[in-house]
Amino acid sequence: MAGAQSPSAHIKANIVLYGALFANLGIAVAKFVAAAISGSSSMLSEGVHSLVDSGNQMLLLYGQGKAKRPADSRHPFGYGRELYFWAFVVAILIFAVGAGISVYEGWIHFRDPEPLRDPTINYVVLGIAFLLEGASWTIAVREFNAGRRGLGWWKAVRRSKDPAGFIVLFEDSAALAGLAIAAFGIWLSHATGDARIDGLASMAIGAILGAVAVLLAREAKELLIGEAADPELIAQIWAIVERRPEITAVNHVRTIHTAPNAIFVAVSADFEDLLPMGDAETLIEAIETELKAASSDISSIYIRPEKQSDALVQPRPQMAADPEGSD
Repeated sequence: MAGAQSPSAHIKANIVLYGALFANLGIAVAKFVAAAISGSSSMLSEGVHSLVDSGNQMLLLYGQGKAKRPADSRHPFGYGRELYFWAFVVAILIFAVGAGISVYEGWIHFRDPEPLRDPTINYVVLGIAFLLEGASWTIAVREFNAGRRGLGWWKAVRRSKDPAGFIVLFEDSAALAGLAIAAFGIWLSHATGDARIDGLASMAIGAILGAVAVLLAREAKELLIGEAADPELIAQIWAIVERRPEITAVNHVRTIHTAPNAIFVAVSADFEDLLPMGDAETLIEAIETELKAASSDISSIYIRPEKQSDALVQPRPQMAADPEGSD
């Protein structure tokens, strides 16, 4: 078993999460102070937004730690998918707490608006928050972009098996949009003398958070249920098995992610009828070695000799011709 990861290496490996966490904690405090001084509903919503985001990053870090536990008799494929559970919890928190409180607070201020106060503190805090959130967003974009492998942004999110990266990316994008809405709402409230506009801005922030939460919940649900490996890898696995002369046909290749970087592969193949048992065992070992060399993410392999007439036969997958295309 590998030695424990040093604190500096752990932070470097999770730079996106830690960058977002430190930024959001400081921003949340500043926003709450500004909201208390100015009485701004949208600023209070932004404070709740940053506080929820901070909690989300803590939950994802906790989930990553739990997911790294080694396999045991109760969980023979490990605990990797626990990260997907906590990603789903994060989506629920964004919707229930972030979006819910923002909409509720905005409605209260729209129905019973508070007198307008000096907005200067709000603009100062929003400017600082925009710089910090922008830095966190830049880190998230750089890290996510490094793993896109030429895919379009939306397709890369759909294909990603590591929720931490795209959750922070979406959270930071929503945060920047929320800051812009809060600043516009505060400015327009003072320009028109109508404090209800600040409440409307708060509800708009809640709507953005709700949309992000639904999107993240959808992606986390797919991961939690169990997603297959990328089609390109499945096609590669098929080709590696198929080109063996002792294999007369590949019936199907099934894969599932047991963790962001762990894939279980199950192959059904029709072996030559006259192939001796000893030679078949040697062949299976050789195929397993080649498959693991093809992708370090392949953690478990099961190869079943099965007559094609008795097997569930699936069509041979094709390599994706257009990585920028839609799913």
